Amino acid sequence: MDKGSGDIFQEETRYARGRLRGGCLDWEKKPETYKMYPQASKVPLDPPERSGGMPFWQVIGRRRSVRNFKDAPLGKKPLSQLLWATQGIVRRQMGYEFRAAPSAGALYPIETYLVIHNIEDIDCGVYHYSVKDHQLDLIKKGDFRLDIAGAALDQKIAYAANVVFVWTAVFARSKWKYGQRAYRYVYLDAGHIGENLALAAVALGLGSCQIGALYDGESNRVLEIDGKEESTLYMSVVGHPQ
Repeated sequence: MDKGSGDIFQEETRYARGRLRGGCLDWEKKPETYKMYPQASKVPLDPPERSGGMPFWQVIGRRRSVRNFKDAPLGKKPLSQLLWATQGIVRRQMGYEFRAAPSAGALYPIETYLVIHNIEDIDCGVYHYSVKDHQLDLIKKGDFRLDIAGAALDQKIAYAANVVFVWTAVFARSKWKYGQRAYRYVYLDAGHIGENLALAAVALGLGSCQIGALYDGESNRVLEIDGKEESTLYMSVVGHPQ
């Protein structure tokens, strides 16, 4: 059987003893950890809760993919909690700002975007989550339900949910340290974040469904990113389950 691109990727990014990438890191060329939209309108978010809630083992037992949602608005406070649970800063130590989900080398290549359909006190539109400030950057206002549902292989859940989380990778952040191996790690990082969202949604009485089937180019156009230096990896919808 002829090798496909996936087979080649798996082979070319393997680690083998005695063949690990060597050398010192060039700290002057380290990419910025945070993506900023300084000119964007800002939407402040509520401080996240750090105690109480549903017992952890119950949360795991109740996690499932939800594909049917009520037509009811989602509060701004639970949205804040979901964002913090996925990529919020949980501690500062040794000059690093560590987040809720693990990341290879604490390099955090994943960016979070939201396509908001029905959130209380937030206009419909496309937003970027500013991790450092725990707030939203408005990229563009408008109803983008058809656009994001189309990008999600025309899945209706991306139209009906209150909000669609879209995760992208800024590849240079990981490649700076790991070279081609970084492409494995960015997908792992996105998976950690997606699971945090799924569990946080259960804890808040919400439903979520993770989406890996997507048209990369269409999603990138919705977010207004280039698809090369930064590109969509993964999505999740969130809403009130029926």
